[in-house]
Order: sequence, then structure tokens, then C-alpha cells
Amino acid sequence: MRRALHVLLLAAPLTAQQPAPAKPSTGEAWQLTPLAQSSLVYARDGSLIGEIGSQWRTSVSIRSLPRYLPQAFVAVEDQRFYQHDGVDLVGIAGAVKDNLLGGHRGASTITQQLVGNLHPDLVDRRDPGLGRKLREQRAAREMERHYSKEQILEGYLNAILFGHNWYGIEAAARHYFGKNAVHLTLAEAASLAALPKGPALYDPARFPDRNRARRDVILDLMVVQGFVSRPQAQLAKAQPVTTVATSGVSASSPWFVDVVRTQLERAGIPVSQGGYRVTTTLDPLLQRAATAALVEGTAAVEARPGYRNPTYANHPKGSTDYLQGMVVAMDPATGDVRALVGGRNYTDGPFNRAVNAVRQPGSAFKPIVYARAILDSIPANTIVPDTSLEIVMDRGALYRPRNADGEFLGNITLREALTRSRNPVAVQLWQRVTGDSVIALARRLGIRSYIAPWPSSAIGASAVQPLDLVAAFTAIPNLGTAAEPRFVVRADDPSGRTVYSQSVRMLPPAMPAEVAFIVRDVMRDVVDRGTATAVRRYVPYAVPVAGKTGTTDDNTDVWFIGATTDLVAGVWLGFDRPRSIMPGAAGGTLAAPIFGQMLARSAYGRGAPWTPLPTLVTAELDRTTGKLADASTPTDRRYSEYFLAGTEPGALRVDARRLFGWGPIP
Repeated sequence: MRRALHVLLLAAPLTAQQPAPAKPSTGEAWQLTPLAQSSLVYARDGSLIGEIGSQWRTSVSIRSLPRYLPQAFVAVEDQRFYQHDGVDLVGIAGAVKDNLLGGHRGASTITQQLVGNLHPDLVDRRDPGLGRKLREQRAAREMERHYSKEQILEGYLNAILFGHNWYGIEAAARHYFGKNAVHLTLAEAASLAALPKGPALYDPARFPDRNRARRDVILDLMVVQGFVSRPQAQLAKAQPVTTVATSGVSASSPWFVDVVRTQLERAGIPVSQGGYRVTTTLDPLLQRAATAALVEGTAAVEARPGYRNPTYANHPKGSTDYLQGMVVAMDPATGDVRALVGGRNYTDGPFNRAVNAVRQPGSAFKPIVYARAILDSIPANTIVPDTSLEIVMDRGALYRPRNADGEFLGNITLREALTRSRNPVAVQLWQRVTGDSVIALARRLGIRSYIAPWPSSAIGASAVQPLDLVAAFTAIPNLGTAAEPRFVVRADDPSGRTVYSQSVRMLPPAMPAEVAFIVRDVMRDVVDRGTATAVRRYVPYAVPVAGKTGTTDDNTDVWFIGATTDLVAGVWLGFDRPRSIMPGAAGGTLAAPIFGQMLARSAYGRGAPWTPLPTLVTAELDRTTGKLADASTPTDRRYSEYFLAGTEPGALRVDARRLFGWGPIP
């Protein structure tokens, strides 16, 4: 007898479906306890983008399912389910015989498996000891006395793990086949019934051939047990094992979903406890475009000659010590975050670089300095020297700003200085309008990070949160008013009642519309003929794009932040532990192409073109001298400049006293 019991214990299947003991369960080991549910997160178009909860599960009634679905599990897991009292003595005898003859077969019933799934603290199915087995059998018999076979089978189908943290038949159907369990075909039902034996072993997404072989065995068992006819089984066998891409979500968005969870929990919504339905601002098409652009763009950087850092393809498993990146895109009119990618691989590490990182923006900060200068009536055609500077700091230290190319261009206009990202000019403007006024403008734009009152902050030496910086740039297409980022539109509780909603929030105007228009127009030059022309390899000139590149000292961070009529987006690349990306790394060559690729893959940027404000003064100037163009000015040097009223060239100003001296207007 002792030998038989030992063999019986060996026969008990130790399947991968059994969860490790988590928190203590309530009630007795025979009780059907409530199952943890997940909250479902939807994109703005109503498509699923993720779930929130320790176990991704949505319980369903067995009566809503096609009959062949639970029958498939009975056929393979417990063919005498409807005859035994919770313990299958015939199955035990067969398992003992097989083990004595050197074979291996499990004898645990569906009821026994359910006991272990619901109460892992009381009946740990990983324990091979006799005591566990006897407790499990007693609990299974007691469960059968208190509940119907239908209730037990329903509990089983909702409880078991199907891999990837997907618990229950509904989550499995959703993420493997992109449908509700009620719509599963016979072939798909048999494919899922293959998983309790080993979710990782028979994963239909990773191992479709292996899953198909076991699926076909299950279909044959269903025929033998009278659940389906032979022709039905043959028709199901003819179907390929086809799972949905991106695990049944419309766009892979784990970092975005993390932000949603955090915001709701901070608002007191217990979304992690499950059962909530959350509607968000995410655009799946743009999210997919941003993800693909970042994946391809970072791989292209690693393939460049001279790149010597660890690559994603060769990094140690679980490490994030390779080139990282982030992309965040917003609708400037509402602040709605349409896409967010917080890194290259969420599985390696879920750290969200768009929200939780603090990085130096480099020259991407300069438009704020220039906006302050134009606000102070310094027109964009003002000549400023791009030359060597020495600024005496505290304790006699000298600060000498340099340009990335190691050169100085001499006297140039403000427009040309921002277009070509000349550092000494930005520092001079900081000194002229005062750093405090620039910092105050940054605050009005929504940047919360500390901006040091040092001249080096003019060229991005003070670290900022990437999301804040991108949100600040919504003031450019919005003509002076920045939008607060919004992720969640509303959250409904399990009863369908809306318990949280977030309205569009615009900050008070940070600058006059005329100032924002001029800055935006200068930033268009950055894209069309300046440091970010790489964008135009992907986006035609007919699409108006304004932007700014950024590169920090030693090439540790590279940026591009761009704006169209209906989108503001930022791209950052760098390492989590800052170090040089590679010699010559620059935002214009590494980050700007990622923005361009994302935009080209999307439907954004197709709105009405930007038109000048009637309150601005317009003049045709010479790009080199910054003076009014005349008959001798070459065509390629002519351009339209915009001025705040009163800052235009003197020749354009009208003296009202002289006007009346000219006599009556005909």
C-alpha cells in the first residue's frame, strides 16, 4: 500500500498552471471563493490596450459559452468528471498501474485542480507529500457536496492560468485569439484546452505546431467521449493555429497603462482590484507608429560605424544597459497623450523614461529662451554675435559656451542662430533678458523641474522630465497656451457607474499669440533648412513641421521635439546611466529621424496650414544681413520675417504726425 501511495503521488501532475502561493485565501479549502478580476483599459477608439491587476482575468458564466468549450477541458483533464465525487478512483488505479509499469499519468480531477488553484496556501499542489494529496482529496469531495458540477466547472474555467498572467478562459480567448470566449471555435477551444498541462509548453503563439498536435489529440478524445462527431473534429483539425498579433491588444502600450494605473490609484480608484473599465486618450495607430519608429531608429543607431556601446541584440537577459529611448506624443488642442513609449523593452525593465526620468534637454530648451527674448521686444532679425564668450561665475570660475561643431559664425540673426543651434547666442539672450524671466516663462509653460539660474541652463544644462518638456511645446501650435497631459478620459466601476473623469485642462496663456507664432515660424526653419532636416526625408515639405533638436555635453542625450498642426511629439535617446552614445551623436541625426518615421506612419500633420496673424507686421528681409531686402538681394536670401508691432524695421513704421501732413486720403 505504501508503494502504491508513493506512485500515486508521483502520478499527480505538477502543471505550470498552478500559481505560487500569494496571499492567504479566505474560507475552507472546499469553498468557491471570489476570483481576482482585472480592469480593462481601452484606447480612444474603444479597442483594448491592456489590463490592470495582479491576475488578468474576467470571469464569465459557463452558460454563455458554447457547449464544446467546457467539454474540451473535461475530455482531456477529467473524462469521468460527471461520474466521480471529486476523486476519480478509476483514474487513480490507472495512474498507479502506469507508474508501476514505468509510465507516467496524472490522476487529479478538475475538482482537485480547482481546490489547489483557489487555495494554494492550504493545498499547495507543488508539494509532493502525502499530506497535501489527502487534504486535496478531502477538500475536493467536500466541494462536490456543496456545489454542482456546473459551478465547479465554471470555477475551474475561470480560475486556471493559461500563461502570460492570463487567467480564465475569457482572458485566454481575448489575448490568444482576439475574441470573447463565447465566440471561440471548436478548434480554438481545443487549443486552449491543451494549455493546463503546460502553458509555456503548448503556447499557441510561440509553438503553434506543438499546440496543434495536442489540440488534435483533444479533438479525438472529444469524439471518443461523444462530445463532437468525427466530421466536426476533422473539420476543426483542418484549421491552422492562428493567434492574434500583439497579444490581442490594438497596440502594445505597457508604459501608458502603467501611467493610467498610477493616476487612478492616486485618485483613490482601486483599479488594481479589478472590474473597472477605463477609457483613455491613446491612439492605437500612432502608438504602433511610435513603437516601430523607436525600435527601428535605435537599431539603426547601433548599426552605425563607430558605435561601441552594448547593443540590444547582444545585451544580457534582464539588463537595460543598452541604448534606450522614449517617445511621447500629444494632441496640443486638448493635452491628450496619443502615444507613449517609455523604453525599448518593457519586459527587460518597466522603467518609464518619458515620465519617471529626469534628463538634460540640451538645445531643445532654447525655444523658451528665444520666446522670452521676442516677448522682450527683441525681433528675430536682431544681429547677435556667435562668438567666444567668457562669463565669470561664483568663486571666479569661467564659463565658456562652445558650439557642437567647434566653430563660431560671427554676426548672425536670432532666426539663424536658433535654426543652426548656436550656443553662445542663447547664452547671451539669457543674460540679456535675465535667467529669472526665462525660468518664469518655463514655469508658465508647465515645466516643474528645477531650472538652475546659471547661464548654462540657456542651452539645456538643467534636467527636466521629458513629458513636461513635450507638454510645454504644446504652446507653440496653440499660440501661447500649453495643455496639461491627459491620459484618462473616464473610469467606470464594475456596475457601470463613472467614478472618475478628467476634463481637458489648459494652462493660463504663457505668452502672447504673436510671440508664439514667431517662435513657431523660426522652428519651422530648424526643420526645413536647419539641424533637423532629417525629418524631411520622411515628411514632405507640404506638411508644416516646427521643431528643435537637442544634444547634451559628451553626446549623452539626444532629442527632437516637433510640432504639426495637430500633434506635438518628443523623442529622446540615451543610456539609463548617462554616457556618450557615440562620437558625433546629435539630436538632428539620431532623434529627428524617429520623429519623422512616426509622423510618416500616422495620419497626423494633415491639417490646415499655419497662417500669419493679422496683428503681426510682415516684411521681406535679407537672410544674411537681417535688413530689408532690396533689388540687389538674391532670391535665395529673401524670406518673410514677422514682427511684433513696434519692433519692425524703422523704414516700415508710420509716423502718425507725418501721415496727416500728407493731406487727405483719396
